[in-house]
Amino acid sequence: MQIEVYEMNPTESGVTITLTAVCDSFSSLLWDVQYYGCGNFEVYIAANARNIAIFQTGRIIGRDDDKQHYGIIESVTLETDAENGDYLTVTGRFLMSLLSRRIIYPTLSFSALTSYADMVRLAVYRNCMQSDNRLTPGLRHGNTNGDCWEQKSRLQVSYENLMDWIFKVCEIIGGTANIRLQETTAGSGVYTMMLDLSQGTDRSIQQEENAHIVFSDSYCNLLTFDYSTDLSVQRNVAYVFGCGEGAERKQALCYRGDEPASLDRYEVFVDAKDVSDETQENGETVAISEEDYLGLLTERGAEKLVPITEISESTIAADNRQYQYNRDYFVGDYVTVEHERFGLIQPKIQLVGMIESYEQNGRTLTPTFKGV
Repeated sequence: MQIEVYEMNPTESGVTITLTAVCDSFSSLLWDVQYYGCGNFEVYIAANARNIAIFQTGRIIGRDDDKQHYGIIESVTLETDAENGDYLTVTGRFLMSLLSRRIIYPTLSFSALTSYADMVRLAVYRNCMQSDNRLTPGLRHGNTNGDCWEQKSRLQVSYENLMDWIFKVCEIIGGTANIRLQETTAGSGVYTMMLDLSQGTDRSIQQEENAHIVFSDSYCNLLTFDYSTDLSVQRNVAYVFGCGEGAERKQALCYRGDEPASLDRYEVFVDAKDVSDETQENGETVAISEEDYLGLLTERGAEKLVPITEISESTIAADNRQYQYNRDYFVGDYVTVEHERFGLIQPKIQLVGMIESYEQNGRTLTPTFKGV
């Protein structure tokens, strides 16, 4: 595996990417892919004049074996030590971090039922593609895969960080978003940045369409296993109050599935006074119907629901012959994790993060699983 360093310069037709250097002699690399958030990376490499010239903030970091994730160098730290040598620590986030440079402005309102895919695409278009001053050069809409993105809802949002809002939507529906590079013409050196919306695949023992992926101490592919469950922060019923004053405030009750009751009910108050009951259509102010406005309040309440937290972090065999990461399973997939010695089984749990670590001792994989 080699690290690739690119120079990125915006052009009228996209982004010109120039390969500056290829490096395979680093001391360590951490490559953290996250499903519901922007992944990040860290390169630890010997410091010399050449490496200092190569690893500069604003440049792109890639890998020759991963064409889905690219990072932007955001920080470079030089540490000198007469005994242990001089080193650079290079860190940054993946290309989705470009969207964190924008807020949602002006207000984005969907009073009629609209697919989440269309919501996200319009939000990105208005805040990254429409205005010259706010333009993100080379950013385009890419592929959309997964039934979760076809779910429809009503929504009104303003002033939120664009990237954070997109990942908030992802957590609600179970999807993910990623920006990758795609060369416009082979060998041209001109790339577009493609925003893909996708969904993980169910590879657990609870389905029969795909080959099962099972991590287990009995299979010798589960090396360490940490598990926790926490209901202290659970919130499963939201009382949402919108515009109006006192008893006249419009309100909605929000929960998923059957309404929780008794000891299973955990309530939260949601102040949604910023959700307007008016919208703009063709430059005119139009009142939102009562039904559509209550739908907007319900959607705001859904954002505040917090399920029981069930998380496990493990170390798995990186070179296991049964399953190969990024071939047989991917971040976002649903798998099965069991620990026979403790009689613990999670028949369907989502792989929400994977840290690949490359050091002198070899490659390790540290996945994070989250219950559904």
